[in-house]
Amino acid sequence: MKQSAQGPAGTGDPRPAAAQPLRVPAQPAAADRERTRGRDAVAGADDAPEHTTHGWPSPGRPGAPVRRSSVRGQVLDALRAALTAGDLRPGEVYSAPVLGERFGVSATPVREAMQQLALEGAVEVVPNRGFRVVERDARELAELAEVRALIEVPVLLRLARTVPAGRWARLRPVAEATVRAASSGCPAAYAEADRAFHREVLALAGNEQLLRVAGDLHRRAQWPPAPAPAVRGRAGLIADAHQHTALLDALITGDQDLVRALVAEHFATAL
Repeated sequence: MKQSAQGPAGTGDPRPAAAQPLRVPAQPAAADRERTRGRDAVAGADDAPEHTTHGWPSPGRPGAPVRRSSVRGQVLDALRAALTAGDLRPGEVYSAPVLGERFGVSATPVREAMQQLALEGAVEVVPNRGFRVVERDARELAELAEVRALIEVPVLLRLARTVPAGRWARLRPVAEATVRAASSGCPAAYAEADRAFHREVLALAGNEQLLRVAGDLHRRAQWPPAPAPAVRGRAGLIADAHQHTALLDALITGDQDLVRALVAEHFATAL
Protein backbone atom coordinates (compact mmCIF):
# COMPACT_ATOMS: atom_id res chain seq x y z
CA MET A 1 0.00 0.00 0.00
CA LYS A 2 1.80 2.58 -1.18
CA GLN A 3 2.16 12.52 6.61
CA SER A 4 2.77 14.84 6.22
CA ALA A 5 1.12 17.98 7.36
CA GLN A 6 4.30 19.72 8.41
CA GLY A 7 7.99 19.20 7.80
CA PRO A 8 10.65 19.88 10.40
CA ALA A 9 9.69 22.46 13.00
CA GLY A 10 9.56 25.96 11.61
CA THR A 11 9.96 25.06 7.91
CA GLY A 12 6.29 24.93 6.93
CA ASP A 13 7.27 22.39 4.24
CA PRO A 14 4.56 19.69 3.98
CA ARG A 15 7.01 17.07 2.78
CA PRO A 16 8.87 14.64 5.10
CA ALA A 17 12.58 15.02 5.60
CA ALA A 18 13.39 12.44 2.93
CA ALA A 19 11.42 14.39 0.32
CA GLN A 20 12.75 17.87 1.13
CA PRO A 21 15.87 19.32 -0.48
CA LEU A 22 18.99 18.02 1.19
CA ARG A 23 20.65 20.52 3.52
CA VAL A 24 24.28 19.90 4.41
CA PRO A 25 27.15 22.09 5.59
CA ALA A 26 29.37 24.20 3.35
CA GLN A 27 32.44 22.52 1.91
CA PRO A 28 35.88 22.86 3.58
CA ALA A 29 38.68 25.02 2.29
CA ALA A 30 40.52 24.14 -0.92
CA ALA A 31 43.36 22.33 0.88
CA ASP A 32 40.86 20.20 2.76
CA ARG A 33 39.00 19.46 -0.45
CA GLU A 34 42.23 18.23 -2.04
CA ARG A 35 42.82 15.87 0.89
CA THR A 36 39.22 14.66 0.56
CA ARG A 37 39.71 14.02 -3.14
CA GLY A 38 42.75 11.91 -2.31
CA ARG A 39 40.71 9.77 0.06
CA ASP A 40 37.86 9.56 -2.46
CA ALA A 41 40.21 8.27 -5.14
CA VAL A 42 40.92 5.23 -2.99
CA ALA A 43 37.24 4.26 -3.13
CA GLY A 44 37.46 4.56 -6.93
CA ALA A 45 33.85 3.78 -7.84
CA ASP A 46 33.63 6.79 -10.15
CA ASP A 47 35.67 9.87 -10.99
CA ALA A 48 33.88 11.23 -14.05
CA PRO A 49 32.20 14.54 -13.32
CA GLU A 50 31.02 14.93 -16.90
CA HIS A 51 27.73 13.15 -16.16
CA THR A 52 24.97 15.58 -15.31
CA THR A 53 22.39 15.44 -12.56
CA HIS A 54 19.60 16.27 -15.03
CA GLY A 55 18.60 19.52 -13.36
CA TRP A 56 18.23 18.10 -9.86
CA PRO A 57 17.69 21.09 -7.52
CA SER A 58 20.74 22.25 -5.60
CA PRO A 59 20.17 22.21 -1.81
CA GLY A 60 20.84 25.02 0.62
CA ARG A 61 23.85 25.07 2.92
CA PRO A 62 23.36 26.09 6.56
CA GLY A 63 26.46 26.95 8.53
CA ALA A 64 25.98 24.52 11.44
CA PRO A 65 28.46 21.62 11.23
CA VAL A 66 27.07 18.15 10.56
CA ARG A 67 28.89 14.89 11.20
CA ARG A 68 29.80 12.97 8.06
CA SER A 69 27.69 9.98 9.13
CA SER A 70 24.73 12.34 9.37
CA VAL A 71 25.51 13.76 5.92
CA ARG A 72 25.62 10.25 4.48
CA GLY A 73 22.21 9.52 5.96
CA GLN A 74 20.79 12.74 4.54
CA VAL A 75 22.21 11.94 1.13
CA LEU A 76 20.79 8.41 1.27
CA ASP A 77 17.33 9.73 2.24
CA ALA A 78 17.45 12.28 -0.58
CA LEU A 79 18.51 9.68 -3.15
CA ARG A 80 15.76 7.30 -2.05
CA ALA A 81 13.20 10.07 -2.33
CA ALA A 82 14.54 10.95 -5.78
CA LEU A 83 14.16 7.33 -6.86
CA THR A 84 10.55 7.24 -5.68
CA ALA A 85 9.71 10.54 -7.37
CA GLY A 86 11.40 9.52 -10.62
CA ASP A 87 14.07 12.25 -10.39
CA LEU A 88 16.73 9.54 -10.70
CA ARG A 89 15.86 8.03 -14.07
CA PRO A 90 16.16 4.30 -14.83
CA GLY A 91 19.08 3.59 -17.14
CA GLU A 92 20.86 6.89 -16.43
CA VAL A 93 24.39 7.00 -15.01
CA TYR A 94 25.06 9.43 -12.15
CA SER A 95 28.52 10.52 -11.03
CA ALA A 96 29.18 10.78 -7.30
CA PRO A 97 31.48 13.84 -7.69
CA VAL A 98 28.82 15.73 -9.67
CA LEU A 99 26.05 14.82 -7.24
CA GLY A 100 28.38 15.80 -4.41
CA GLU A 101 28.80 19.26 -5.94
CA ARG A 102 25.03 19.60 -6.25
CA PHE A 103 24.64 18.66 -2.58
CA GLY A 104 27.58 20.77 -1.41
CA VAL A 105 29.43 17.74 -0.03
CA SER A 106 32.41 15.67 -1.10
CA ALA A 107 31.92 12.66 -3.32
CA THR A 108 32.53 10.28 -0.41
CA PRO A 109 29.13 10.38 1.36
CA VAL A 110 27.37 10.32 -2.02
CA ARG A 111 29.38 7.29 -3.07
CA GLU A 112 28.70 5.55 0.25
CA ALA A 113 24.96 6.22 -0.11
CA MET A 114 25.01 4.95 -3.69
CA GLN A 115 26.83 1.79 -2.57
CA GLN A 116 24.03 1.20 -0.07
CA LEU A 117 21.49 1.63 -2.87
CA ALA A 118 23.49 -0.88 -4.91
CA LEU A 119 23.10 -3.40 -2.07
CA GLU A 120 19.37 -2.69 -2.14
CA GLY A 121 19.22 -3.34 -5.88
CA ALA A 122 18.34 0.22 -6.90
CA VAL A 123 21.56 1.05 -8.74
CA GLU A 124 24.56 -0.78 -10.17
CA VAL A 125 28.20 0.28 -10.25
CA VAL A 126 29.58 1.37 -13.63
CA PRO A 127 33.40 1.28 -13.32
CA ASN A 128 35.09 4.67 -13.82
CA ARG A 129 31.75 6.35 -14.52
CA GLY A 130 29.44 6.17 -11.54
CA PHE A 131 26.17 4.42 -10.77
CA ARG A 132 23.40 3.44 -13.15
CA VAL A 133 19.80 3.37 -11.93
CA VAL A 134 18.53 -0.16 -12.50
CA GLU A 135 15.86 -0.55 -15.17
CA ARG A 136 12.96 -2.66 -13.96
CA ASP A 137 10.00 -4.05 -15.85
CA ALA A 138 6.42 -4.98 -15.02
CA ARG A 139 7.42 -8.58 -14.35
CA GLU A 140 9.80 -7.58 -11.56
CA LEU A 141 7.14 -5.38 -9.98
CA ALA A 142 4.64 -8.24 -10.17
CA GLU A 143 7.16 -10.57 -8.53
CA LEU A 144 7.76 -8.08 -5.73
CA ALA A 145 3.99 -7.76 -5.18
CA GLU A 146 3.66 -11.55 -5.07
CA VAL A 147 6.45 -11.95 -2.52
CA ARG A 148 5.04 -9.14 -0.37
CA ALA A 149 1.64 -10.84 -0.40
CA LEU A 150 3.17 -14.21 0.54
CA ILE A 151 4.83 -12.59 3.54
CA GLU A 152 2.27 -10.05 4.71
CA VAL A 153 -1.12 -11.69 4.09
CA PRO A 154 -0.65 -14.64 6.52
CA VAL A 155 0.65 -12.23 9.15
CA LEU A 156 -2.29 -9.86 8.71
CA LEU A 157 -4.81 -12.71 8.88
CA ARG A 158 -3.23 -13.94 12.13
CA LEU A 159 -3.22 -10.43 13.56
CA ALA A 160 -6.87 -9.97 12.54
CA ARG A 161 -7.72 -12.98 14.72
CA THR A 162 -5.58 -12.05 17.72
CA VAL A 163 -5.23 -8.26 18.03
CA PRO A 164 -8.03 -6.49 19.94
CA ALA A 165 -10.09 -3.91 18.04
CA GLY A 166 -8.99 -1.15 20.39
CA ARG A 167 -5.36 -1.70 19.51
CA TRP A 168 -6.13 -1.48 15.79
CA ALA A 169 -8.05 1.74 16.41
CA ARG A 170 -4.86 3.38 17.68
CA LEU A 171 -3.44 3.10 14.17
CA ARG A 172 -6.19 5.34 12.75
CA PRO A 173 -3.96 8.48 12.78
CA VAL A 174 -1.27 6.58 10.84
CA ALA A 175 -3.77 5.53 8.18
CA GLU A 176 -5.19 9.06 7.95
CA ALA A 177 -1.65 10.43 7.58
CA THR A 178 -1.30 8.45 4.35
CA VAL A 179 -4.41 10.16 2.97
CA ARG A 180 -3.01 13.59 3.82
CA ALA A 181 0.31 12.71 2.23
CA ALA A 182 -1.43 11.46 -0.90
CA SER A 183 -3.45 14.67 -1.09
CA SER A 184 -0.21 16.63 -1.25
CA GLY A 185 0.53 14.96 -4.58
CA CYS A 186 4.16 14.36 -3.57
CA PRO A 187 5.14 10.73 -4.39
CA ALA A 188 8.07 10.75 -1.96
CA ALA A 189 5.89 12.05 0.89
CA TYR A 190 3.28 9.42 0.18
CA ALA A 191 5.88 6.65 -0.10
CA GLU A 192 7.18 7.49 3.38
CA ALA A 193 3.70 7.60 4.90
CA ASP A 194 2.79 4.36 3.13
CA ARG A 195 5.81 2.56 4.56
CA ALA A 196 5.04 3.97 8.02
CA PHE A 197 1.51 2.52 7.94
CA HIS A 198 2.63 -0.94 6.85
CA ARG A 199 5.45 -0.90 9.40
CA GLU A 200 3.08 -0.02 12.26
CA VAL A 201 0.64 -2.76 11.23
CA LEU A 202 3.30 -5.46 10.89
CA ALA A 203 5.03 -4.32 14.09
CA LEU A 204 2.10 -5.80 16.03
CA ALA A 205 3.51 -9.23 15.13
CA GLY A 206 6.59 -8.46 17.27
CA ASN A 207 9.02 -9.85 14.68
CA GLU A 208 11.98 -7.60 13.86
CA GLN A 209 13.16 -9.82 11.01
CA LEU A 210 9.72 -9.57 9.42
CA LEU A 211 9.87 -5.78 9.60
CA ARG A 212 13.32 -5.72 8.02
CA VAL A 213 12.46 -8.03 5.12
CA ALA A 214 9.02 -6.53 4.47
CA GLY A 215 10.41 -3.00 4.64
CA ASP A 216 13.11 -3.77 2.07
CA LEU A 217 10.59 -5.34 -0.33
CA HIS A 218 8.20 -2.42 0.15
CA ARG A 219 10.85 0.19 -0.60
CA ARG A 220 11.95 -1.65 -3.75
CA ALA A 221 8.34 -1.89 -4.92
CA GLN A 222 8.04 1.91 -4.76
CA TRP A 223 10.83 2.64 -7.25
CA PRO A 224 9.52 3.56 -10.71
CA PRO A 225 10.09 1.08 -13.55
CA ALA A 226 11.77 1.63 -16.92
CA PRO A 227 11.63 3.05 -19.53
CA ALA A 228 10.12 6.18 -17.96
CA PRO A 229 9.38 7.15 -14.34
CA ALA A 230 5.79 5.92 -14.10
CA VAL A 231 4.93 8.02 -11.06
CA ARG A 232 1.23 7.94 -10.25
CA GLY A 233 -0.71 11.15 -10.07
CA ARG A 234 -2.48 12.62 -7.07
CA ALA A 235 -5.75 10.75 -7.73
CA GLY A 236 -3.96 7.41 -7.85
CA LEU A 237 -2.13 8.12 -4.61
CA ILE A 238 -5.37 9.12 -2.86
CA ALA A 239 -7.15 5.96 -4.03
CA ASP A 240 -4.25 3.89 -2.76
CA ALA A 241 -4.26 5.70 0.58
CA HIS A 242 -7.98 5.09 1.12
CA GLN A 243 -7.25 1.36 0.85
CA HIS A 244 -5.28 1.76 4.08
CA THR A 245 -8.31 3.05 5.97
CA ALA A 246 -10.50 0.31 4.46
CA LEU A 247 -7.97 -2.33 5.53
CA LEU A 248 -7.84 -0.91 9.02
CA ASP A 249 -11.65 -1.08 9.25
CA ALA A 250 -11.53 -4.74 8.19
CA LEU A 251 -8.84 -5.50 10.76
CA ILE A 252 -10.87 -3.81 13.50
CA THR A 253 -13.91 -5.98 12.69
CA GLY A 254 -11.77 -9.09 12.23
CA ASP A 255 -13.18 -9.75 8.73
CA GLN A 256 -10.43 -12.02 7.40
CA ASP A 257 -11.97 -12.53 3.94
CA LEU A 258 -12.14 -8.77 3.46
CA VAL A 259 -8.58 -8.34 4.76
CA ARG A 260 -7.32 -10.89 2.23
CA ALA A 261 -9.22 -9.23 -0.65
CA LEU A 262 -8.13 -5.70 0.27
CA VAL A 263 -4.46 -6.62 0.55
CA ALA A 264 -4.56 -8.43 -2.80
CA GLU A 265 -6.17 -5.39 -4.43
CA HIS A 266 -3.78 -3.02 -2.76
CA PHE A 267 -0.65 -4.83 -3.95
CA ALA A 268 -2.09 -5.21 -7.45
CA THR A 269 -2.97 -1.51 -7.86
CA ALA A 270 0.43 -0.51 -6.51
CA LEU A 271 2.03 -1.76 -9.76
